[in-house]
Formats: sequence, C-alpha cells, structure tokens
Amino acid sequence: MNLYEARRYGKILLLLVAGAVVVLFLYVSTGLVKDLSAQERDRMEIWADATKEILYTPMSQTNIVFLLSILERNTTIPVLLADDQGNILQHRNFTLPEHPDPNNPIELSPANEKFLKKKLESLAETPNVIHISLADGTQQHLYYEDSTLLKRLSYYPYIQIIVMLAFVWVVYYALLSTKNAEQNKVWVGLSKETAHQLGTPISSLMAWMELLKSSEVDPDIVKEMNKDVERLSTIASRFGKIGSRPTLEAENLNAIVRHASEYMGTRISKRISLTINEIDQPLRVMTSAPLMEWVMENLIKNAVDAMEGSGKIDVSTGIEKNMAWVDVRDTGRGISRKNYQTVFNPGYTTKKRGWGLGLALAKRIIEQYHDGKIFVKSSVPGEGTTFRIELPLI
Repeated sequence: MNLYEARRYGKILLLLVAGAVVVLFLYVSTGLVKDLSAQERDRMEIWADATKEILYTPMSQTNIVFLLSILERNTTIPVLLADDQGNILQHRNFTLPEHPDPNNPIELSPANEKFLKKKLESLAETPNVIHISLADGTQQHLYYEDSTLLKRLSYYPYIQIIVMLAFVWVVYYALLSTKNAEQNKVWVGLSKETAHQLGTPISSLMAWMELLKSSEVDPDIVKEMNKDVERLSTIASRFGKIGSRPTLEAENLNAIVRHASEYMGTRISKRISLTINEIDQPLRVMTSAPLMEWVMENLIKNAVDAMEGSGKIDVSTGIEKNMAWVDVRDTGRGISRKNYQTVFNPGYTTKKRGWGLGLALAKRIIEQYHDGKIFVKSSVPGEGTTFRIELPLI
C-alpha cells in the first residue's frame, strides 16, 4: 500500500469513526429527550387527576390545598383544558398576545381567545393529550406543549453537531493550508535551486560550443550539441519560472500545442503514432509558453510510458463554454477511477524509476499559474486514457 492509498483509507476510517460518534451522540441525546418527555407526561397525568379530584370529589381543606399546590407548581409546561365541544375551560403558562384584564383575569379578550383556539387546534393533532373521564359521563381533555427545556434539549444535539463539524472543518482547513504552504515552499526552493545549479554548467557548455565552432569539428555535430545545450537552457528557464509566478502573455494555444507535440514526435518510438487535430481557429489565451510546452511534454511522456513501446497518441484542441481545451488521448493501460485525483499528487508513480512529479508540476502550472483545470477526462483500464486541459479564452 502506497502513501496515497494509506491516506485515502485513513480518511475513510476517520469519516466512519466520526459517523459512529455522531450516531452515538444522537442516540444518547434522543434517549434523554424521550425520558424527559415521559416525565412531563407523568406530571400532566398527575395534573389531570388533581383537576378531576378538585371538581368531583368531596374532600377536606387540607386535601384541597394539596391538590391546588399540584396545579400551581406547574410553571413550565403550557396546558389547555377543554370540554367535548372544544370550549376552553382553563389555560396555563401560555404567552398570550394581550395581557389579561386585571379586574377580570378569567375573561379572555378576542385576541387571546383566538390565540388559544389556534393552540387547541394544533395540539389536537399531537399525541400530547390526556382524556379525563368525569362522573357525569362526559370528558374533558388536557392538552399540553413540550416545555421550553424539552424543546431546547431536542435542538441541542443538532446544534452541537453543527458546531463540532464547523470546528473539524476549521481545523482541517488550517492543517491543509499549512500543508499547502509547506509544499509551495518546497516547490519554490527545489525549482530555484535546480535552475541555479543548471545555470553554471550550461554557461560553461555554451563557452565550449563557441570554442568548438572555431575548431576543426564537424559543423553537424556542433549543431546537434548546440540543440541539446539550448534544450538545457530551456529546462533551466522553466524551473526558474516555477520558482516564482510567471508573467502571462497572449498566445495562440494551437501553436504552443503543435510545437510541443512536434518536438516530442521526433523523440519517441517509431512504433508510436502521434497525431495532432487542431480546431480551425486561433485559441487566444493568457499563458506562459515555456511552461505550457512543459505541461504538454509531460502529458505526452506519460502517454508514451503508459503504452510501453507501441500505440497511438491523439492531441486535440477545441472550444467549450468560453474555455479552450486540449485533450491528450493514448491507447495505454488506463487508470482506475479511484486514482483519477491521486495521479496528480506529488510522488505518485507506477514507474520503477519515476519521481512522480510530472503531473504534479502540470497541475500546479495549469491551476495555480493559469487559473485553468487539468483532469482525467476518461479512462478505461486496458484501453487508454484522456487527459484534458482547460484554459480561459481571452
């Protein structure tokens, strides 16, 4: 198992553990809500029994005081007592829209009566009702709402989960930002150091080339050697541009793609066919031509490696939704869907002697420097892969 597979499985394990914790938390919280709800119903049943005793049972003054105290101790649960005809006989702990008349607190104002009627209709559709059978054969009905404490407790688990998820996201984003910042420093340092190290021998080689030109050396040999020295200069320039944000210029993407493809076409096996299919109009984009050519060369090299000596590479360009696109399609071994994103991670490679930096560099150049996209458009194991680059048109 490589680093990226271990990381992917680690994320899955983390999500499963987090999911299990959330489920456990909800289970415990739901149990507490159910217990409190059952306690409130018990209190309401006692309240209903006390109401019945006061109305229909002869009792001493002591018993009346005790039963009234039961009714008075309910200061948190809103209750409505109604008869069979829906007439409201008693109400308690509701926040009424109008204050009762101090001279006649029992009489309901039209606004308060309308408010309580709506409450009665809504409570009649809930299980929060206790039926009281009276001695004369009629019934009264005690409706009650959940207390404020119970309502808050029922919302609390979800609020806590949202806060927990927000905290996890902030921590994850902070760690990811720190990791990306460290990777950027590594990229910049490595690129600048590589360009610096290449600079001295390239300068020396250029001087030697001038000396060879003045010596009795076959001009064709000198010409080919000079091409390689110029190639090294181009590579050093590319690494120098990676070390800092490059200057973008208006270019025809078709010309860049054609130049890079033709260059690679002369340096791959004759058993590999490379074709170029350009759209018949210029693709004007803001780009750094040396870096874009580097991206194309990396994609073509990967395609060559995927085909292991023989096959076909098609390079195409086009326009879609104000975006210029380039497709590089090969007939190689393909990529499994689970690795569509992993192939762009630094260090990921299927080659024995690969560093796994080609596609990572390509992604950095396209997405960070050109505000574009690079992704695996399609792939079928054993049949081939298509990589797509998208850049904003001018």
